[in-house]
Amino acid sequence: MSAILWFWHKVFGAVLGPDNGFAWALSVFFLVFTLRLVLLKPAISQIRAGRKMQKFAPQIQKLREKYKNDRQKMAQEMQRLQSEHGVNPVGGCLPALLQIPVFLSLFYVLRGFKPTAQSNYVFDRSGVESFINADIFGAKLSNWITQSEAVLEDFGTTRMDMLIVGIPLMIIASAATYFTMRMNVKRQTDAAMANPQSAMLGKVMMYLAPIGTLISPWFLPMAVVLYFMANNLWTLGQQHFLTNKVDREEQREKERELAAKKEAPRPKPGQKPGQKSGQLAGDKAAGEDGDETTQVEEKGATEVAGSSSSNGKAGGGQRSGGQKSGGQDGGGTNGKPNGSPKSKPGGTSGKKPQQKNRPGKQQTAAKKSQKKRR
Repeated sequence: MSAILWFWHKVFGAVLGPDNGFAWALSVFFLVFTLRLVLLKPAISQIRAGRKMQKFAPQIQKLREKYKNDRQKMAQEMQRLQSEHGVNPVGGCLPALLQIPVFLSLFYVLRGFKPTAQSNYVFDRSGVESFINADIFGAKLSNWITQSEAVLEDFGTTRMDMLIVGIPLMIIASAATYFTMRMNVKRQTDAAMANPQSAMLGKVMMYLAPIGTLISPWFLPMAVVLYFMANNLWTLGQQHFLTNKVDREEQREKERELAAKKEAPRPKPGQKPGQKSGQLAGDKAAGEDGDETTQVEEKGATEVAGSSSSNGKAGGGQRSGGQKSGGQDGGGTNGKPNGSPKSKPGGTSGKKPQQKNRPGKQQTAAKKSQKKRR
């Protein structure tokens, strides 16, 4: 941490002067920017993990309700659900966890700049004197507002100078924190906000974090207040940029899914949604074979009915011939027929009209004609 601060002080001190307060302030700013650039990739992973967690938040709520009396089982089920969706809770918290040692390291480095110190980590005695003599509009970077007047006078500053510089920095840092928290609350899904605990925690933190940013700098060196301001401003801009980036990624993913659905082959007329084209062709072929079988059966039934009808006509003609000859023999003296009625044209007197070619009725008619012949 001290090496990064030393590097940027060499860069800006060469331009503005080694004892210039703005050179040290810019060194603190770029120390923050350097560390946040290193943590940029984990920050993107954190936002993506948060989006995935929001998608299956209702499932997590159901698990909490189901296993509310069994904490171990609930933890196992939640781990299984997170592994299925590819979410690592530790990875989502990594950027915030890494900033804690960064802040503590910077705090101890800045506290090491004392008038009696011969060195401070990588800084030698000249570097310590340069930091102690640096000020911004009269406010020393190594002092804080709540120090006693005697201590402030020993460093060549006053409480009023510290307040004039420190209060605007605290307000800017607090405002950046508020807008960052507000952005996070607005981007939460309805499912996440439906949980009363999550909704209440989000609203409380949206106001509690800025208040903490206003109070804590009163007890910290002015250089740490610069760190707070730079870090919170970076967080606000990074949150806006990365969330928009993830939103565009999700939008492109939805467009690809929609295009894939449009390009997917649609079912042909008469085809079920889950039926393949080969199955449809096989069903059609089976239907055609069934139609051909039905036609063959109907044709065979028609031929059987026709042969039965012709046999019935032949037997009827033989009987009528025998009656006629018998009449001539018995009534030959009169030379007239024996009172037999005249037959209708076609020799089919009293015959019913032929029924339609229906397989069931034709078979019934054929059976009846065979019984008559017997």
